[in-house]
Amino acid sequence: MAAAGVATPSAAADGVPVGVPLEGVETTTGLAVPRIATAVPLPVVGAPEAPRMHKGDMLPTPLLPAVPIATELGDTLVTSPLPNLLGRPETDGEGSLESPATTVHTRTPGAVLGSPLTMPDGSNSGLPNLTTPKLGLLAPEITGAPEALLGVGLPR
Repeated sequence: MAAAGVATPSAAADGVPVGVPLEGVETTTGLAVPRIATAVPLPVVGAPEAPRMHKGDMLPTPLLPAVPIATELGDTLVTSPLPNLLGRPETDGEGSLESPATTVHTRTPGAVLGSPLTMPDGSNSGLPNLTTPKLGLLAPEITGAPEALLGVGLPR
């Protein structure tokens, strides 16, 4: 989920359908190879969170904002022949692995940095004091709900 105030990509673009060509492997080896059809995801980058100034801080927060990215993992279908499924040639079948399209949202890591100086100090002739700088990292995020269905088809 996106944090409050973080812009997210409005809609993930569809992927580009791709059939993985394995016919050359089948011709060369003489073995039946799986058929694979999937889609190459097209990431959509959203607007980064705008840095904000807080009272008493000399640097904006976050100094390095997180950037939201969304993409759609396209439909994927892998089918493969399953010879001698029950130990006999007449029981040749086909196995399949199918994954429906799903949208995945991510956020890049960000950074928060504290200044090594304080705000001007009246008791120090208006000069800032030295302080230990602080560094914080905003963890990357990934959310989505990919799923898969495994199937085995027997001859009738």
